[in-house]
Amino acid sequence: MTTQPTLAPTLKLPSLVLFGLAYLTPLIVLGIFGVIAEATGGASPSAYLVALVAMLFTAHSYGRMAAAYPVAGSAYTYVRKSIDPRAGFLVGWAILLDYLFLPMVIWLIGGSYLSAQFPGVPIAAWIVGFILVTTALNILGIKVADKANFLLMAFQLLVIVLFVALSIGSVVSASGAGGLASTEPFFNATSSFGTITAGAAIAAYSFLGFDAVTTLTEETVEPRRNMPRAIMLIALIGGGIFIAVSYVTQLVHPGGVFEDSASAASAIALQIGGQLFGAIFLAGLVVAQFASGLAAQASASRLLYAMGRDAVLPKAVFGRLDPRFRTPVVNLAVTGAVGLIAIFLDVATSTSFINFGAFTAFTLVNLSVVFHFVRQRREGNRLNPVSYVAVPAVGAIVCAYLLSRLDGHAITLGLCWLAAGVLLLATITRGFKAAPPEMAATEKVAA
Repeated sequence: MTTQPTLAPTLKLPSLVLFGLAYLTPLIVLGIFGVIAEATGGASPSAYLVALVAMLFTAHSYGRMAAAYPVAGSAYTYVRKSIDPRAGFLVGWAILLDYLFLPMVIWLIGGSYLSAQFPGVPIAAWIVGFILVTTALNILGIKVADKANFLLMAFQLLVIVLFVALSIGSVVSASGAGGLASTEPFFNATSSFGTITAGAAIAAYSFLGFDAVTTLTEETVEPRRNMPRAIMLIALIGGGIFIAVSYVTQLVHPGGVFEDSASAASAIALQIGGQLFGAIFLAGLVVAQFASGLAAQASASRLLYAMGRDAVLPKAVFGRLDPRFRTPVVNLAVTGAVGLIAIFLDVATSTSFINFGAFTAFTLVNLSVVFHFVRQRREGNRLNPVSYVAVPAVGAIVCAYLLSRLDGHAITLGLCWLAAGVLLLATITRGFKAAPPEMAATEKVAA
C-alpha cells in the first residue's frame, strides 16, 4: 500500500515570523505612503497606529484558533470547525479573493516598477519572470523558499534602514535634532479624526498577510505554541515598522499634498539620497514584491490544498502533494496561471478583488472564537470570557466596519464572487440537503 505524502513540520518561530513579514512586505509602507498621507491630511503614522490596534484584536483571534486547530486552511478551517461547515466553505471561497489574486497583484506591482524603469522591456516579460522564478522556488519546498526569503527580507530591511537614516539626516540638517520630535505627523491642522480613520481603513490593507502564516501550520514545529506567538509578533513588528517609517517620512514631507501621491516615496528617496539611493530604493521595492509574492503563492497553494483534500474542490487536482518535493505542485501552477491575468489588468483594478475576501474572513474568524467558547462551555471546558468573547467581539465589529468602508466597486465584485460560491456550495451539497465533505485528514492531524 502506497503511503500518501504529507506536509513536513520544519518551520520554527523565527521562520514563521519571517514568512509573515515577507507577506506583509514592510516596504509597502513607502509604496503607498503618498496615498495614506493624502487621505489623512499628513497624519499617516496615526492611521497606521489605529490600524495596528484594530489588527491586534484579529491577530489575537487567529492565535486562539490556530492553537485550537493546528492545521492548514486558516480562516476556512476555523469557521468550518467552530461555526458550520457551510459557513466555512463560504469563508474559504471569499478569502480566495485575497489568497488567489494577491500574488497576481504583487507580481503586477513588481512588473510595473521595472517596466517604468526599463520601458523597452514589456511589462508582460517582467510578470512572467516573477511567476516562473517564484513558482520554481515554492515547488522545491518550504525549506528552499525559507532560505531565499531570508536573503530577500534582509535586503528589504536594509533599504528601509537606509531610508529612515537618510530621512533623519535630512530633518536634522534642515531644522536640527529638535525637528525629530514632533506631533505634526500624528495630528495637525489639515487632519481630523475622520481623515485619520479613513486613512486607517487604507492602512489596514498593509497588514493583510499576518493571518496567511496560519496556512503553514502543518509545516510548523510545535504549532499550538509557536503559531499564536508568530501571528502576534508579525502584527506587532509589522505595525511598529509601518508607524516608524511613516513618521520619519512625514517629517521629511509634512502634509498630504504631492505632485503624484502614487509615487511620492520615490520622489522623497531622490530628495534625501540622490540618484544612487533612488536606484537602490527601486531595487528594494522590486525585491520586496518578489519576497511577498513568494510567501503569498505558498499560502494560496496551501489553502487550495486544504480545500482539495476536503473534496470541496476536486480532490484529484487540488488535494495532492508531489511525492518528491512534498509540495502542492498543481496548486502552485494554478496560482501562477492566475498571475498571468495581471498582464491584462492595472493595479487599481486588480487590488479591488482582494479586500472584500480579507475583511469577510477577519470578521468571521473573530466570530468563530466566540462560537468556540460556547461549544467548549457546553462540553464543560471553561475558557477566559475576555479572551474568547470580549476581544474577538470587538475585532468582529472593527473588521465589519472596515469591510463597509470599501468602495462600491469592490463590494459589488465581492458579492458577485460570494454568489458564485453559494451556487457551487448548492451543487456540492445537492441543494443544501447534505453537509460539505468532512475534513477527515485534518482531524487526524489535529488529534
